[in-house]
Amino acid sequence: MVSMTGISTIQRKIDSYDLSLAPISARSVIILMDTTYWGRSFGVMLFKDAITKENLLKYYVRNETNFLYKKGIDELKAKGYTITAIVSDGRKGLAQSFGPIPVQMCQFHQVAIIRRYITKNPKLPASIELKELVAMMKVTDKESFEGGLELWFTKWKPFLNERTKNPVTGKSHYTHKRLRSAHRSLKTNLKWLFTWYDYYELNIPNTTNAIDGHFADLKNKLRNHNGLSIKRKMKFIDAFLKV
Repeated sequence: MVSMTGISTIQRKIDSYDLSLAPISARSVIILMDTTYWGRSFGVMLFKDAITKENLLKYYVRNETNFLYKKGIDELKAKGYTITAIVSDGRKGLAQSFGPIPVQMCQFHQVAIIRRYITKNPKLPASIELKELVAMMKVTDKESFEGGLELWFTKWKPFLNERTKNPVTGKSHYTHKRLRSAHRSLKTNLKWLFTWYDYYELNIPNTTNAIDGHFADLKNKLRNHNGLSIKRKMKFIDAFLKV
């Protein structure tokens, strides 16, 4: 347990810290971008170079929006960086926001989306098979995954089309709506799940794990300093991310 004297010392050190940033050297970068939160209304949106592992830009945000991600990419361009590729989560409409720049959707985020639909431990055979297929995404190539998904859909199409009738209203709905949604998510995002494979020569990461790990480390260190004001928390984050 940290004493009150110790807390005061830590807070004084944070207050006196002056962040001096190195001058920017214009170069080609592959941008990893994601956002993490403390509570519901305080977050950090970070833009990191996958090549050098350097943090290039951050915003303090209340909400994660496509507009802010687009703003960040535009700001990096204005600073002289050439954006070779982007790796991001699966926010709706985000991958289409960057024109000709190749965009890789984080495969880890896609796996998490499927898990939310069919649960971590699905019981239906169709869901179990889909989970197994999705688990192969990170170790297989585009053609194999697309072929596997098509075979899965062909096999389970009658099952997916099953409907349940409401005995009161007489109306029917799809019986396995969440499984259908999981499949639709994969079909919708497939265009961006294997950008790393389409542009193999660029060496694009297939996940944002490097930035997610950075966030986890930051949160662990901040957890040791509970009670910091927002202003001091921001100074701590500034020093940790060095941007």
